[in-house]
Amino acid sequence: MQSKPHFTATIGKVTEALDFRSFEAPAGERLDVAIALALSLSRSYAKDLVDEGHVQINGRPVGKAATKLKGSEVVTVVLPPPKPMMVEAEEIPLDLIYEDDDLAAINKPPNLISHPTSTVRTGTVVNALLGRMELSKDNHFDPTAEDYRPGIVHRLDKDTSGVMVVAKNDEAHRKLAAAFKKRLTEKEYIAIAVGFIDDDMQVDAPIGRHPTNRQKMTVGGSNARNANTYFRVLQRVPGYVLVKAKPHTGRTHQIRVHLAHLGASILGDEVYGKSSALINRQALHAYRLTLPHPRDNHAITFTAQVPVDMVEAWLKLGGSWPPEGIEEL
Repeated sequence: MQSKPHFTATIGKVTEALDFRSFEAPAGERLDVAIALALSLSRSYAKDLVDEGHVQINGRPVGKAATKLKGSEVVTVVLPPPKPMMVEAEEIPLDLIYEDDDLAAINKPPNLISHPTSTVRTGTVVNALLGRMELSKDNHFDPTAEDYRPGIVHRLDKDTSGVMVVAKNDEAHRKLAAAFKKRLTEKEYIAIAVGFIDDDMQVDAPIGRHPTNRQKMTVGGSNARNANTYFRVLQRVPGYVLVKAKPHTGRTHQIRVHLAHLGASILGDEVYGKSSALINRQALHAYRLTLPHPRDNHAITFTAQVPVDMVEAWLKLGGSWPPEGIEEL
């Protein structure tokens, strides 16, 4: 039975900016889940606290959010001072593909998060765009909120590069968000995969949260939802394939999960495969995006050429560039 949490706070000359909270551990619960429940925090923030070294069990530091609690421990959490919640414009280089009064399309570089979170307030696409243009600001887009995402109608993973569209006014935001939700968009990606897949593969396999690693998705898993991806092999070299992927649904990590499910994880993908000396991120690029323009519903297409790091990785593997058929699907 979970014991009632007991909270203590210590504030002194040395720790005047810190807030210490302690509670008795609930038996059988994950550490991050226990912290989130006991301190009324989001689970992602609780995990960040563990990862950043702010948590102790019986006075000893613990660094694994997935640690299972026995129920006899005392968990102590040091809550750092609140970070400034306002999101400010930053001078972050961006490749602007297209812009009009309703939307803008960028070629997002790798290592750039789409929007701020409770723990990341700088170095995102939103920070980069705020200094360049107006973005849609619906009522729920409060700059002091944990999840501040004006203009964001879809997202790319931090280390995935390529075409990303943002809305510049509320009406455009509503229409673009609806287009993605109703699957009125066409998305094409280029990836380098480690292994072998057949030509012209259609993968129809539901994706859900991984049962033990909550940072991962998997075929099946918890609360699985239908997911469908078409893969076409553009070129092969021994042990690797260059593929074009066309996801018909928009599940989290969909292309990465489906390729891993086929036994051909993406080159450099540390979550679903392994790191590579050839590239310092997963070799996945959002190559082309077609969607109905929010002003008149006419189809508009944006293309971002495959970046240098992926091209160089493919050449080092023995491939040639440009591969035949990259413009066709």
